[in-house]
Amino acid sequence: MPTPSSRYLRTAFVAGLFVILCIGGYTYQHISELSKASEVVKDNYSLRSELELVISNLKDAEIGHRGFLLTHDSLFLTPYEESLQKISNNLEKLDTLIVPNSEQVDKLKDLNSDIQKRFENFSKSFARVNDSEVLTKDLLYLLHEGEIQMDTIRSDISEMLDLEQRLLVQNEEISQGKIGLTPLLFYGLLIVTLVILLLAYIKMTTDLKALKESNTELEIFEKLTKQSEIVSNTSTWVWYIEEDEFEFSDNLYRLLGEEPQSFEPTLINFYKFVHEEDLTNLGHRVNLMMKEGELPFTSFRVVHKDGTIKHLKAYSKLMDETDGEKKIFGVTVDATNEVENYRIIEQRNQELERTNKELSAFNYVASHDLQEPLRKIQTFMSRLEAKEKDRISESGQIYIQRMKSASARMRMLIEDLLQYSRTNTSEKEYLKTNMNLLLEHAKTELIDSIEEKRAKIICDDLPTMEVISFQIQQLFINIISNSLKYSKEDVPPIIEITHEEVLSRNVKQIQNSLYKYHHKITFKDNGIGFEQPYAEKIFLLFNRLHGKSEYSGTGIGLAICKKIVENHKGVIIAEGEPNKGATFIIYLPFLK
Repeated sequence: MPTPSSRYLRTAFVAGLFVILCIGGYTYQHISELSKASEVVKDNYSLRSELELVISNLKDAEIGHRGFLLTHDSLFLTPYEESLQKISNNLEKLDTLIVPNSEQVDKLKDLNSDIQKRFENFSKSFARVNDSEVLTKDLLYLLHEGEIQMDTIRSDISEMLDLEQRLLVQNEEISQGKIGLTPLLFYGLLIVTLVILLLAYIKMTTDLKALKESNTELEIFEKLTKQSEIVSNTSTWVWYIEEDEFEFSDNLYRLLGEEPQSFEPTLINFYKFVHEEDLTNLGHRVNLMMKEGELPFTSFRVVHKDGTIKHLKAYSKLMDETDGEKKIFGVTVDATNEVENYRIIEQRNQELERTNKELSAFNYVASHDLQEPLRKIQTFMSRLEAKEKDRISESGQIYIQRMKSASARMRMLIEDLLQYSRTNTSEKEYLKTNMNLLLEHAKTELIDSIEEKRAKIICDDLPTMEVISFQIQQLFINIISNSLKYSKEDVPPIIEITHEEVLSRNVKQIQNSLYKYHHKITFKDNGIGFEQPYAEKIFLLFNRLHGKSEYSGTGIGLAICKKIVENHKGVIIAEGEPNKGATFIIYLPFLK
């Protein structure tokens, strides 16, 4: 699209050209009018001269006429006849000088008629020269009539001269007016033209300065681009479709192990560096690019002259150009490190698989081999207490009770560790599940504790969600169990479970989530609570806020809760206030 600068210069050029054309047109018109005025003046003077010649020639004819009448000498007829011919020529010339449809045409007709009458008078007087009877009387009459006709002719010519004088004065006034206006108009148009050219010059100077700065910035950008290509191991190339020509950046040559611009940038020369096993696939992709105008991400290997193998990745796309020229812009990246990292990741994944297998083996050992001796210890202690109780001293019985308590705690610890391990390593199969059913199963699991504590659980209707069922059920068990365990003495626990859907950006803890919406499930109790600074610590493995003698437990339950919520890409938050209760808020994402 034209830039504002180019539009401005184009407008200035068109305006300047228009003004110049106006000046040229006006000059041509003015010169034409002046030329016409000059022609009019010239014709005016010519007409005046012809009229004066008519009078002069009439006088010559009259002199010849009178000389012949007095002397009867035919010699006087020669100037008369010459004057007659001259007057005829004068009248013809006057007819050409007078503008048609003007007042002078009628006056010329009158003049022509009066001259004709005058020459008729001459002819009559010549006819009377040999008539002796009437010579004196008729001749005197004709001479008197001739004088009257001459006066009439002089009057006609005088009127014509007056009219020509008026026309001449009018024409001179018009010419003077135009001549007086012309310098002012020319000067004004010249000033306008100079202003337009000056503004155009200033704009061109400004644009040239801006262009120079842009070129400097482009040079810096080009250098930075080349440097960034070297640092990031990337390169660019362009295929000019209509010319079927390629242009490679300097770093593309380096990716091939060559010096910049060391060979002609053609496909044939590029294919020489491609690994023979990848050549067919790459050629097929390039042919598709030439047909469809786009090269999807394509990986291939190149071989340097020293035998080094590099992994490259290329991508290109057809770009729309304002000049109408079709070009495909491409990027080629050195993916060798990426491939090597992928191989390292594969090795680590294999190591993780071996570790998981070992962890599974540990789970089996913990489930069977470790619990089996523990069960035997507990069995033998029960038999010892039942059969040998009377023989054992009081201090011995105290030791037996301590041993039973320690073995029970050890068994609980093993079971919790197994549960935590199962949370980490279990297959994660997400299914649509009614959360109300999972909550009921959790309550059934804890029915003895609920009845013993006379607890009351108040719950909203929970939605159906895609979850790992047994993990969410364990989450509910652990949180409700925690509320039952840390309830106040002689105060029945009340656990309120509420649900709502929230917009992620409105909640500080999840405002950066990839999901727009979250389920918010809140567990609130009226237990002993805790100090808010411990809100993060209670989710740590083996962390306890109270002594073993005060409350039972291993310190793993809430750690399991946090792990389950994280498995579901959610967040769990604890809020507490001593002697008022604790609140656990769970945010689980979903697509709405």
